[in-house]
Amino acid sequence: MLIDSHCHLDFSDLAKDRDGVLARAKAAGVTGMVTISTHVARFETYRAIAEAHLEIWFSVGTHPHHADEEPDVMPETLVRLSQHPKCVAIGEAGLDYFYDNAPKAAQETGLLRHIAAARETGLPLVIHARAADERMADILKAESAMGTFSFLLHCFTGGMQLARTALELGGYISFSGIVTFRNAEEIREVAAMVPADRYLVETDAPYLAPIPHRGATNEPSYVAHTAAKLADVRGVSLEQVGAETTANFFRLFSKARAG
Repeated sequence: MLIDSHCHLDFSDLAKDRDGVLARAKAAGVTGMVTISTHVARFETYRAIAEAHLEIWFSVGTHPHHADEEPDVMPETLVRLSQHPKCVAIGEAGLDYFYDNAPKAAQETGLLRHIAAARETGLPLVIHARAADERMADILKAESAMGTFSFLLHCFTGGMQLARTALELGGYISFSGIVTFRNAEEIREVAAMVPADRYLVETDAPYLAPIPHRGATNEPSYVAHTAAKLADVRGVSLEQVGAETTANFFRLFSKARAG
């Protein structure tokens, strides 16, 4: 049993064949998935997808790429929308200094507002962090000192120090198909280090398809390849990875319900 903790079922590459995508996921042993918000303005789309399928949950938040497009989304809005029974997380929000699609100030303001919402609701914050390790670590430490909140560094691409900081603060780390890429040795080192009760698996579909599907449209069924690579890296069975990541998912995303 596997849970795809992060995918984007509203994106056109998956939406055009959503029934097929879900059927293939089920056949691959993927029993649940979270469709992740990139725009609060699309809340009704995420809600409808989740309400139509027992095995799908959703989040609410603004991706850092779009932080300047939704500058007026306040914590109270996130808190109110997150009360939907199938909304299990806040985000994704964070810092992306690689693409820099939105001003850094807007990204940081958005992140802080999402942290406030996660703290108030008790829901986990799904964090996007790319090429911003030092600043992300500083924010996580400062904000955790002001009041704890649960969080997940999704699609981890950072260094060992950011990983250790997140773990010290009680955070979780999720691995995507990147862990299968030939040039991702540092990420595999992190994947081998993370405690058994702190890691998750995801696709970030339709992006980042794992080997042997690299270059294709990613979909939740492919999370099995990422899980297999994690099993190899961690020196355990695929069944153990499935059991551990599923247990970790339901512990972190505690509002979700199995089966």
